Amino acid sequence: MIEKNITLDEHDNESHERFHAARKSTWVSVIVNCFLSLGQIITGLFSGSQGLIADGIHSLSDLVADFVVLIANNKSRKAVDADHHYGHYRYENGASLILGILLLLVGTGMLWSAINKIHNPESIAQVHIIALWVALSALIFKELLFRYMLAVAIRVKSSMLVANAWHARSDAASSLVVALGIIGNLLGFKFLDPVAALIVGLIVIKMGYSFTSEALHDLMDRAADSEIEDKIKSTLLSTEGVIGIHDLKTRKMGDFIIVDVHLDVNSHLSVKEGHDIAVLARNRVLKNFNVLNVMTHIDPYESDDNISSP
Repeated sequence: MIEKNITLDEHDNESHERFHAARKSTWVSVIVNCFLSLGQIITGLFSGSQGLIADGIHSLSDLVADFVVLIANNKSRKAVDADHHYGHYRYENGASLILGILLLLVGTGMLWSAINKIHNPESIAQVHIIALWVALSALIFKELLFRYMLAVAIRVKSSMLVANAWHARSDAASSLVVALGIIGNLLGFKFLDPVAALIVGLIVIKMGYSFTSEALHDLMDRAADSEIEDKIKSTLLSTEGVIGIHDLKTRKMGDFIIVDVHLDVNSHLSVKEGHDIAVLARNRVLKNFNVLNVMTHIDPYESDDNISSP
């Protein structure tokens, strides 16, 4: 019982660290995206750059995404209750799903607007050079934001924060495309500005599909990576008293994993001895991996030595 309480405390400490890291990095993203979206949209309207307006809308979608992350981050910290025996960690998977759907919608809107411009070239305006400087500034800020957010996400092992960080990287990529489109427009190739907006839309749709697909798989009890499963198997098999394992199953719960496994132990052991082996195996997995719970079942193992022993 003491070992179990220590493990739960470790999970609480880890969740506490993840919460504060996520809140801090997300608020940084909110502030940066607030200034960028306003600057890009206003400059895009006055300079006549559709690509910059599209990039500004993309940055604006980041603001919505950031608030989704803040809400999910707060909800996922809720303690175990009568209706949620494993906690509320799947709020993070739900947030990733919402982020993906948001990106799909924003990207589709960008494509629609860009295609209409390309079909009506007379409506394409000559872009002012100030749009280029704003696009390049946005590129630098977004790339720096991505690197900061990804470093935090990796440190606290949060897939939700990783998704939000790559959302910022998609912004940086789109700003680069927009800058190239504006340069083309300034050189006399006016159609390159809406082409840049179209490419930004495709980038956003691709990211949205990726996040949506990943989140749906996790919400449908997708297993942990095979590499992690192999390491969990090795840890269980190296536990003293464990002769073999079978029926190992894993499923994702937010950024944690839930494990079910059958352990083979000597059939001549007492119930208490078998229980102690199961507790030791469970605690070793909880200590070494990002695992929320391990459900073990003890199976008696009859070896030739056991059968022939008096």
